[in-house]
Amino acid sequence: MLQQRTLKSLTRAVGVGMHSGQKVELTLRPAPPDTGIVFRRVDLVQPVDIPVRFDSVSDTRMASTISAGGDPGAPKVQTIEHFMSACCGLGIDNLVVEITADEVPILDGSAASFVFLLQSAGIALQNAPKRFLRVRKPVEVRQGEGARLMWARLEPFHGFKLSFEIDFDHPAVDATGQRTSFDMGSGRYKRDIARARTFGFTKDVEAMRARGLTLGGSMDNAIVVDDYRVLNAEGLRYDDEFTKHKILDAIGDLYNVGHPMLASYTAYKSGHALNNLLLRKLMADRSAWDMVTFDDEAEAPAGFAELAPAW
Repeated sequence: MLQQRTLKSLTRAVGVGMHSGQKVELTLRPAPPDTGIVFRRVDLVQPVDIPVRFDSVSDTRMASTISAGGDPGAPKVQTIEHFMSACCGLGIDNLVVEITADEVPILDGSAASFVFLLQSAGIALQNAPKRFLRVRKPVEVRQGEGARLMWARLEPFHGFKLSFEIDFDHPAVDATGQRTSFDMGSGRYKRDIARARTFGFTKDVEAMRARGLTLGGSMDNAIVVDDYRVLNAEGLRYDDEFTKHKILDAIGDLYNVGHPMLASYTAYKSGHALNNLLLRKLMADRSAWDMVTFDDEAEAPAGFAELAPAW
């Protein structure tokens, strides 16, 4: 049987929120089978649990934000996508994430620190079958026309693979390639995707900070690009780090559906908003998906039965 996974032990991390600049502490706790991933706001007088679901996403401006019951006015947790990407990359099904503020810490701007945190706690197999959401027919969402066109699509596939294309008219981005594909069954998430950092342009930073955003951002946790080049002294971690970060984000956004997915995802200029619209359209059509388990691991997609090796 392909089994669900949680952590072997409790683990903690401290950092700052990318947008709030506020110090925040995370405590990751093992959770029983079929719990899913649940954020718990322990800074509130009465702690509030916010299960990660596609319909608990209440804001997608700049990041993926979830709130209790999907109500934008309810307690929330912002910027969950990098953490969720790490959980998906390691196959973590069940976890309680205690958090002392309303934003997940940005750490180094990628998923690598979260991967390290999860693996340092150890991954435990649980006596319950891992449940996959299998896409049965194509589902697509599109927005805009001409130069403003963007779209995202899910299609049936025995595994989980992603292909993403960006279109930034910028010399530093053009030089790195604007299309990347990745197959989760390769077992190379940690090596090929997890270290890709979020990125931003200096021309946008002042306007965003005036709106109270990116207050915690710096070259320690983001790729910063001026009109011509990457400003970070160490350069890029991958030749195609920009598109790989979009893949990293998409993995996290799609894991908000609450289960690992069996599907092929293809997107052009998509982002958090369109990714969530795609999940909502998928889940609204009951004929477009089903839930499957694998009693025989040999029947599961290649690479899905192995535990990620130690860091």
